[in-house]
Amino acid sequence: MLTKRKEKRSSDPTPQKPLRLLPGIIIVILQWLVRFGLPVVVPGALLIGVFGGVVGGLAVVVWWVFFSRAPLAEKLGAIALMIAALLATPYILHESIATAGMGMLFYIYAIPILSIAFVAWAVVSRRMIGRLRWVTMALTILIACGVWALFRTGGMTNDLDSDFAWRWAETPEERLLAQSESEPLTLPSDPAAEVPESEMGSVTGADWPGFRGPERDGIVRGDRIAADWSASPPTELWRRPVGPGWSSFAVRGNLFFTQEQRGEEEAVACYNLTTGEPVWRHLDTARFWESNGGAGPRGTPTLSGGRVYTFGGTGILNVLDADDGSVIWSRNAASDTDTKVPMWGFASSPLVLDDMVIVAPAGSLIAYDLTTGAPRWFNSAGSECYSSPHLVQIDGIAQILLLNEAGANSFAPADGTLLWEFPWPGHPIVQPALAADGNLLISADEKSGVRRIAVSLGPGGWTTEELWASVRLKPYFNDSVIHNGDVYGFDGPFLACIDFEDGTRKWKGGKYGRGQFVLLADQDLLLVLSEKGDLALVEAAPDQFTELARFPAIKGKTWNHPVLVGDILLVRNSQEMAAFRLPLETE
Repeated sequence: MLTKRKEKRSSDPTPQKPLRLLPGIIIVILQWLVRFGLPVVVPGALLIGVFGGVVGGLAVVVWWVFFSRAPLAEKLGAIALMIAALLATPYILHESIATAGMGMLFYIYAIPILSIAFVAWAVVSRRMIGRLRWVTMALTILIACGVWALFRTGGMTNDLDSDFAWRWAETPEERLLAQSESEPLTLPSDPAAEVPESEMGSVTGADWPGFRGPERDGIVRGDRIAADWSASPPTELWRRPVGPGWSSFAVRGNLFFTQEQRGEEEAVACYNLTTGEPVWRHLDTARFWESNGGAGPRGTPTLSGGRVYTFGGTGILNVLDADDGSVIWSRNAASDTDTKVPMWGFASSPLVLDDMVIVAPAGSLIAYDLTTGAPRWFNSAGSECYSSPHLVQIDGIAQILLLNEAGANSFAPADGTLLWEFPWPGHPIVQPALAADGNLLISADEKSGVRRIAVSLGPGGWTTEELWASVRLKPYFNDSVIHNGDVYGFDGPFLACIDFEDGTRKWKGGKYGRGQFVLLADQDLLLVLSEKGDLALVEAAPDQFTELARFPAIKGKTWNHPVLVGDILLVRNSQEMAAFRLPLETE
């Protein structure tokens, strides 16, 4: 009898030990501190945070499989379901999330969410048994991943922050389209409507002819503004919604021009400078979109000789009458050069030179006759780039510079012949900067920093020499300026100053994200527009960083270059634009 009882007791199943939950709880706490807390406390730690979020997810898997004491079936079942959910969910996501961050945005956010949800399930369900435990586990994993199908994003910022919204919510562009259906326009198709002559501006001149000003260097000369904004703050003249796009402005008299997206049509638009009211709009059936930057054209109009020259995100080159928007001629540079639209769209702004207009479809250059629109020359200089053709004179020789994936290249304006090249592989989205001595400051990407190169023409032809390289300035798509022997630009999200003589850093301060600025050369001032839409006034002085004033200008992600004409400042982003009157300096 005793023997039988022992045999029966020995055949009973071994009691399941309670789950070891504390390690999992500690892991997700550390994961969230590193992923979301560290980048807030430690500037520049964003990539560490993202990496920490992924590593934390792997740590949760290791804990569950090897240290949780969960039954083997639950261990394997949970891991299989997690993998299946993470791989399957992108098929039901909104395109803006599924493709954002090179397809990694979903995983960057979903893994920490899935980790904390799974550990929370393990805590809550520790006393559940049987089918209920399996059902709740499956629901937790599927909801943690599948919930992302309810959202869309308007793009990402420098800090990988996304403009999340409900998938079905109306976008700013959709609200604009609904509003603009009844918006009055002085269109060329309406012969009875005329723009008053007082609002036409000069026929031949331009107050701000295009991208980054007359020299494409982001420098304002002659204008002087009051620096004490506490006593005399900027005055808002008007504010209005605008279609998405990263175009800046060109200004002529009382008219200004920009590019934007309106649904399935790409627009070149003219507005009244003092009122913000629309004057005319030219539309092409074209739409460029990518998940990081969103929809819309990237280039900025160029004004010359009473015409507006624009290059769209899909490759359409328009030449329009500046007074009424009527088409003089139009070409598709992408088709003319057999160039595929690059990842972030065509971003070149047209360069008008003599009797030609020159654009850069990706890393190549093509010139068109101003009168007929016929191609004059084409140089397949390289592959992908997002820089614009830049006219300079070096050793008395006019030449067109272009930064592309291969490096810095120079071309003869007459026929596009390659004059010289400086190899530096990357994906530049900035303009070269020319110093008074003829040296150049160039950049390849947001990680490689900047280089100063000397270019000269000798008996044997053109030669280039690198004078120094520095990672103390690392611009992405934020252009730099050279002023009084120093360079002012962005080192990641921070404004910085380095010595142009040797590349050493003078200072670094003021976090403005992926902002832009113009230099008021006569006053040694930088007018900075931050990525969040704040306007700041910073001293362009090498001794220390000094922010003199700050003013909230517009809301939302702002990558567009500001424009200052006289005392009127124009700012915009992909949702709205505004004009401010800045107080002028008194004698």
